Amino acid sequence: MVGEALLPSTGRVVMISGANRGIGLTIARRLHADGYGLSLGARNTSALARAVGDLGDERVFCRRYDADDRATAGDWVGATMARFGRIDALVNNAGILRRFPPDEPDEAALDEMWNVNVKAPYRLTAAALPHLRKSGSGRVVNVVSTVGLRYKGGTPGYALTKFAAMALTHVTRYTGWDDGVRVTALCPGETRTDMTAGIVATGHPATEPGTLAAIVSLVIALPNEASVATLPVNCVLESTV
Repeated sequence: MVGEALLPSTGRVVMISGANRGIGLTIARRLHADGYGLSLGARNTSALARAVGDLGDERVFCRRYDADDRATAGDWVGATMARFGRIDALVNNAGILRRFPPDEPDEAALDEMWNVNVKAPYRLTAAALPHLRKSGSGRVVNVVSTVGLRYKGGTPGYALTKFAAMALTHVTRYTGWDDGVRVTALCPGETRTDMTAGIVATGHPATEPGTLAAIVSLVIALPNEASVATLPVNCVLESTV
């Protein structure tokens, strides 16, 4: 039976950044339904509390996490350990998209994306890694993008940061492998969320957040001997990913 080959969810604790909306919130809801304990981080804790208020039980913990505030990474990890006593998985979901032409670089926008999409998950992963190692079957899912696998035009600065997020994925895989830490780069194409509302036209093919949540649920439950390093999720036909 497939279910018998998967890691149990009961007692395991998952940290999810950017959990107050979009993909992060949908992942949180799916993993809560699966039985995981959740430590949810977001910049706006009031919005986060409202978004998950209907889940309110002892398995849900909300904490401020601001990618622009370095201290909040360690604070969140420490608070999660104080609450649950363990961390079994980390979903680096928080990210931003800023658009500018390839030949007109916007340094401020690029710096903002670099901090949120690369440096912040790096800091958070480093803070959580000792606890993921202790788990023996720690899991990290970095929500990257197909943009981190190939460039087709349109968002040069975003692509730069997502390629770097792929590098972070590989660095973490090699760093934690011997201690049972397994890392997946989840690379969706266009996904229907509020962040992409002005980009993904009505009626245009797009992946639903619930589909990505189901994939996260699977990869964090796979045994150590069945790690998926990179997982592109296409909504349209592509020849390279």
